[in-house]
Amino acid sequence: MRILFFGDIVGEVGRKAVLNNVEKLSKKYQIDFVIANGENATHGKGLIERHYLELIDGGVDCITLGNHYLSKDQILDYIDDATALVRPLNISKRIGGEGSVLFNVHGVLVRVTNILGEAFMHEEVASPYYSLKQLIDSLDNEDSIHIVDYHAEATSEKIAFGYAFDGVVSAVIGTHTHVQTNDAHILENGTGFICDAGMCGDPNGVLGFEKHSVMNKTLFGEKSKFEIDVNAEQMVNGVVIDIDESTHKCREIFPIRLIGEKKHG
Repeated sequence: MRILFFGDIVGEVGRKAVLNNVEKLSKKYQIDFVIANGENATHGKGLIERHYLELIDGGVDCITLGNHYLSKDQILDYIDDATALVRPLNISKRIGGEGSVLFNVHGVLVRVTNILGEAFMHEEVASPYYSLKQLIDSLDNEDSIHIVDYHAEATSEKIAFGYAFDGVVSAVIGTHTHVQTNDAHILENGTGFICDAGMCGDPNGVLGFEKHSVMNKTLFGEKSKFEIDVNAEQMVNGVVIDIDESTHKCREIFPIRLIGEKKHG
């Protein structure tokens, strides 16, 4: 089972980057299932239904969220009907939807779980560790591949979390920082891991946003919003994960980075 995981999609540029590349990347790497983090897909914060459907219709099989899960309140109107959307499992607010979803991929069960971290994050959440452990205990040895999107800020927290579930889940893929890390590897007991899959959007901005709007606010204290340059060059970041369908262990994990037609990695 080969899974393609796209890092955080940032705005229109990120959506276009994914939609323009998902088919050719799926063919190149013989992908069976596509996951994308879409918590920033609508104007950089949140996910409206139109953009959710746009990505699903365009070739993404599953969309995960993160700390901006409620930044567009329209999500409350469609989340219960969005069967391919996975919101954070451990949030305290009741918004509907599911924090872990089971997919049937050509007869193979693939579970996708979304977890929010705690360090340097402002959302009120239950313990990431105990939330996932409780879920796994409730599955009664379910025979499925299990991919966890761990949406968190601190690399140390992500690494510790990966070790805690090494051999228990198939892969722990970090999201949220929008910067792809150079640590994709297989842990000792067979779990694929990377601290952050990166982001899909403008490669010449700041975390997907137009650089001057970020500089003006962050460095010079101006009261302005982060903007997205809709004409920016398109970049996709992500990882390819190869999972043994019998053991559910990771056989291979490697990052991908594509800017326009220029390929990296």
